Amino acid sequence: MATGSGLPARAGVVVAGGGVVGTAVAYHLARRGVRDVLLLERNTLTSGTTWHAAGLVTQARATAAAREILVRSRDVFLGLEAETGSATGYVTTGTLVFATGADRMTELAHQATASRASGFPVDVLGPEQVAEKHPLLDTRGVVGGVFFPQDGRGNATDTTIALARGAARHGATLLERVAVTDVLTADGRVRGVRTEAGDVEADVVVNATGLWARDLGLRHGAEVPLQAMEHFYIVTEKIGGFPPGLPTVKCVDEYAYVKDEAGALLVGFFEPGGRPWDPGRERDGGFVTLPEDWDHIGPFYERMTARFPVLENAGIRLHFCGPEAFTPDGLPHIGPVPGLEGCYVAAGFNSVGFMSGTGVGSVLADWIADGRAPFDMTDFDPARVQPHETNRRYLHARAAETLDLAYEIHWPYEQRTAVRPLRRSPLYHAVAERGAAFGETLGWERANWYAAPGDDPRPAPTWGLPPWHERSGEEHRAVRETAGMFDVSDFGKLLVQGRDALAVLQRMSARELDVEPGRIVYSPWLNEHGGIDADVTVTRLDETRFLVLSGASTVRRDHARLAAALGDRHATVADVGGTMAMLTVMGPRARDVLAPLTEADLSDAAFPFGTSREIDLGHAYVRATRVTYVGELGWELLIPAEYGEHVFGVLWPALAAYGGRMAGHYAMNSLRLEKAYRSWGHDIGPHDTPQEAGLGFALAWDKPGGFTGREALLRQRETGVRRRLVQFLVKDPSRMLVHDEPILRDGRRVGRVCSSAYGHTLGGAVALGWVEVDEVVPRDWFTEGAYEIESALDRVPAVASLRPMYDPRSERPRS
Repeated sequence: MATGSGLPARAGVVVAGGGVVGTAVAYHLARRGVRDVLLLERNTLTSGTTWHAAGLVTQARATAAAREILVRSRDVFLGLEAETGSATGYVTTGTLVFATGADRMTELAHQATASRASGFPVDVLGPEQVAEKHPLLDTRGVVGGVFFPQDGRGNATDTTIALARGAARHGATLLERVAVTDVLTADGRVRGVRTEAGDVEADVVVNATGLWARDLGLRHGAEVPLQAMEHFYIVTEKIGGFPPGLPTVKCVDEYAYVKDEAGALLVGFFEPGGRPWDPGRERDGGFVTLPEDWDHIGPFYERMTARFPVLENAGIRLHFCGPEAFTPDGLPHIGPVPGLEGCYVAAGFNSVGFMSGTGVGSVLADWIADGRAPFDMTDFDPARVQPHETNRRYLHARAAETLDLAYEIHWPYEQRTAVRPLRRSPLYHAVAERGAAFGETLGWERANWYAAPGDDPRPAPTWGLPPWHERSGEEHRAVRETAGMFDVSDFGKLLVQGRDALAVLQRMSARELDVEPGRIVYSPWLNEHGGIDADVTVTRLDETRFLVLSGASTVRRDHARLAAALGDRHATVADVGGTMAMLTVMGPRARDVLAPLTEADLSDAAFPFGTSREIDLGHAYVRATRVTYVGELGWELLIPAEYGEHVFGVLWPALAAYGGRMAGHYAMNSLRLEKAYRSWGHDIGPHDTPQEAGLGFALAWDKPGGFTGREALLRQRETGVRRRLVQFLVKDPSRMLVHDEPILRDGRRVGRVCSSAYGHTLGGAVALGWVEVDEVVPRDWFTEGAYEIESALDRVPAVASLRPMYDPRSERPRS
């Protein structure tokens, strides 16, 4: 590759970083015909972390999007050498993962089920079959396993060079020893990059700088939280006596993986007790190696000598430690940076950058060239990042936990423990005193359920009905039968105000927002393709002020979308979430609970559904909005933060007097799923339209000026839909679902589960899932036929419905 002497003054796209991810982005962009692609690498290609990658390619990924990326990666691995003439070392060997206990075997069964839903072949093995897969493996204590026959491995350096050569052949320019020191911006968009050799104008910049992505991002206001962690592997002297190309073995219960390598064995580790490393110490270096530490890794290697006895007498050729980037939530950052048009990021791959990188390059190339992701990439959205997550001390602790958990069992409802509590509601202490068992979302402490005296608020995890099942069921039934109160102060709250506020919100919102002040409107925000980019409520406070309520995990994304839409119009948006506590009182007795505490008339005639107004409550004033997310009569109460505990103290005894209860987020989830209420990021997203999602009622087709995405939806209305979001109820009341399970209709896979919970009113696991068909069919087709949901390899019968199974006419919230 050329050096920086030929630096152009302008490029169409600048890719910063010459590892496997950056070169894959350049390769796919050039292959798509994107002109003037320029890749800049501060050292030499592969010199960050690519050069020391173990080269594994494994299809067992945690999300459907991650598996789709792997499909694209594998396609590249299978064809790249033939296209470029450069060897990649890729071979298909399969991956064997074994279990030494029943709980681990259940996890592998769930993995196999989800992988099959994505079209991957998976073999489920007994102990004898595990032993047959690898002649060097001692299978004592093994209870079973799974085998992924399409998995493989390759040489990361050779693959990167092949990508680089392919990119150059298609017209891209790749320069080594040119460090990008900053991204140039103006007026909310990218203008180019600054390098040590001069500035380059560009319309698009991709930050694929790996370990250094956080530091580069911070210089231009892009938050890319990741932390370099020590990663160890050991390569033996040549052992011989076994055939090449044996399957990679993941010894997850022993925190290790093993692959053969030219007659030797490589043993790598994802061990607990991982330690952070600061890349700033080697800012200008490449090919970084870290000190050996046998005291740390030795005990884990000793365990592997029992699992692979041949290791006991094998010499050690290499004891390697190098840095790998891990993120606070264990997911990479892939996609556009919010609030900075033309800026993309692809970093933080949690030690799976080689296997993901070639597919990620394909995804980003499509995204840049077509203006949208080729499939739903919400899981990896950089807009999910919270400000505290780039704090170095936070990253040290949280990324270390990500590494610690990498090979642990990933239980349903698993909760992180590092750096807690961090963000607390104004009502945190009040709900804690009532027994709140807290979970954590984006730093927020949230009451998941409420423990009774003697309950363990952190019970042992299980694959069956969880220990808090009955407690959450009591909360669920209280909301259905009397009343329940939720602390939802973590909800996002955006104040939009100014003379152009209505005009902008009208265009963004699919529903009519030009309503009387004091009304709340539920509306999706759509993209140009009709996909659901946001799912919000908008309250008109007065002629020029609107309050947008969003989820805790989506508020920053929605804020950025609003800010971009407002542009230089005469309106502003401000995040006012920290100024308010928020309680909801829900249930058939909600009116009885609230009425004695206020002078406001809460009758249906005076305060109909969809009304929002300021009322007195106790000795304070709050904004009360009659709306529901659980399918019952109720009010949301927005409370100035300084009055939060007072209002809670007034409400609690009134609630208790009617037999009501505090209720947590687990109960909220089971309640909303019984009512088939959608959750953005779980059930719906940018690639799902309202007509497909059963949200056609939220489309104001004829409102003046229309709305974003209307033209695409009109075309879909003419052609019909081939996929729908369907509600399911499992017939066996003892079965739990997790998510991502395949859905079968008359024995054929037709979709997958998005979200699920136990429906205590309906009497079984209830779920929402997408069902797809190859052609447009009548609406009834989606509920006819024999449905099954495959859960951990077992097929369980289920009932399907396009209408909410609970209160299908929505009479209860309007009572």
